[in-house]
Amino acid sequence: MTANRSFPSRVLALAGLALLVLSPAAWAEPTQYPLTLRNCGVDVTFDHAPRRAVSIGQSSTEILLALGLADRIVGTAVWFGPVLKDYEAANAKIPRLADNDPSFESVVGREPELVAAQYEWHVGPQGSVGTREQFAALGIPTYISPADCVAKDNSGGGDGVRKQLFSMDLVYQEIRDLARIFDVADRGEALVAELRQREAAAIASVAGQQARGVPVVFWFSSKEVAGEAFVAGRNGVPAYILQQLGARNVITTEEEWPLVSWERIAAADPAIIVMAEMSRRRYPADDTAVKLNFLATDPVASRLEAVRDNRIVVMDVQAMQPSIRAVDGIEALARGIKSFGLGG
Repeated sequence: MTANRSFPSRVLALAGLALLVLSPAAWAEPTQYPLTLRNCGVDVTFDHAPRRAVSIGQSSTEILLALGLADRIVGTAVWFGPVLKDYEAANAKIPRLADNDPSFESVVGREPELVAAQYEWHVGPQGSVGTREQFAALGIPTYISPADCVAKDNSGGGDGVRKQLFSMDLVYQEIRDLARIFDVADRGEALVAELRQREAAAIASVAGQQARGVPVVFWFSSKEVAGEAFVAGRNGVPAYILQQLGARNVITTEEEWPLVSWERIAAADPAIIVMAEMSRRRYPADDTAVKLNFLATDPVASRLEAVRDNRIVVMDVQAMQPSIRAVDGIEALARGIKSFGLGG
């Protein structure tokens, strides 16, 4: 990572041109308890700032760490890769309940005053960890990332169907909500301001017209290396990244991560392939080296323009997820577009 993830400078970018320095008092007022928030269709009330929190999902954990709340986190789960470098020392002191889904008992056993979840399938109506009702019965409030429930249908299983284009505003809402819950609203506003500023800078770096409409495919993984690939649908984080930079997704389905054949991908002939890098090893193609070897040797994939011209961008998997790292994804693809001679 190239950007500093310590507390952001107190600067807001206005129209990408002028900078306005604000005092902390101008950002947000202290939280007044009891605080009630509407979250994914449920009213959640807090009588005080949670002293103990369990975060189920790497993105939720990293937001809490970015808000300076490491001392409140008593357990984490669902990890795709290493934590952001700035938080390695703090994260090492926090118990990891599971790399993937934790048990209900392990979460409750940490005696949390908040359970924050990145994905609805963990604590939603069919929660694989537990339902919101189960936690509420024990007096434990839950918070689900808005990015996983707003204009998104998770009732059919899998990764869900996103009904409208993802926006970083959903991540910014989560940052602000969690900051209010923990009475650190000023830190939340500072973090949002920094991320917005970085977004604007990355977009400006490829503002020329050469990249307009360039076809791109985002490859997450594959159950079988030579089989169908999990690629990004038209409304998820990758689609947002492409929209911001003016490029075009070759996949048009509303599914979050549909399985698509390489013959179909080849027919679209993307000019750039963005592939996910992760330490998770659920599927063989989770390994970046395996992905690259497949592209070089497969009789269909090896003929793609992106493979022939080595227009491949390796991106951290969390940058393809609704998270603070999505801004890293915008920056990474912007650098790739410029290095391929497609930027402004």
